[in-house]
Amino acid sequence: MTKSVVLASASPRRTALLKQMNIAHTIQPADIDESPQENETPMELVARLATEKAQAVKAKLVAQQAMSEDKVILASDTLISFNGQSVGKPEDKADSTRILTMLSGKTHDVLTAICVLDEAQHKTQVITTSVTFAALTDEQIDAYWETGEPADKAGSYAIQGIGGEFVVSINGSASAVIGLPLYETRQLLNAFGVVS
Repeated sequence: MTKSVVLASASPRRTALLKQMNIAHTIQPADIDESPQENETPMELVARLATEKAQAVKAKLVAQQAMSEDKVILASDTLISFNGQSVGKPEDKADSTRILTMLSGKTHDVLTAICVLDEAQHKTQVITTSVTFAALTDEQIDAYWETGEPADKAGSYAIQGIGGEFVVSINGSASAVIGLPLYETRQLLNAFGVVS
């Protein structure tokens, strides 16, 4: 039986990465509350959000009587961990400036969780990638905000875009920083019977 993949995300970056892997899929965005819980570590938060996104889409498909044994749901979530604190998307320009100033000249971890589930089971995995930034000037940070790129990105930057210019080094999965770790996603989908 050929299994079909449902991507629980509206992210064009995740769609592009799945296409790069030659994995056909449909898109069903998940609408969940992404607020951190009290005392939740970045690792716990990113794993919970990916799992909840997958479960939300499964519940939607079940309600539509569209969930079947040949469907596999893939969800992902990405956030930055800096000094043990979770850093998500910026709320506005001031918040983006705060985040980029904080990351300037330092190393942070990008945590990307992937969750795959079907009718019977689910598995969630977190991939950690270390990213080191160059020292940024206030002018660079201002100019970067004006491009529009940082507004909806975890950590207020896109490594695959202009923000890649700030990255001195990366240790781990570059595709995980973009939003979907290619190797681990392939392994997990294969374990659920998805072959492309």
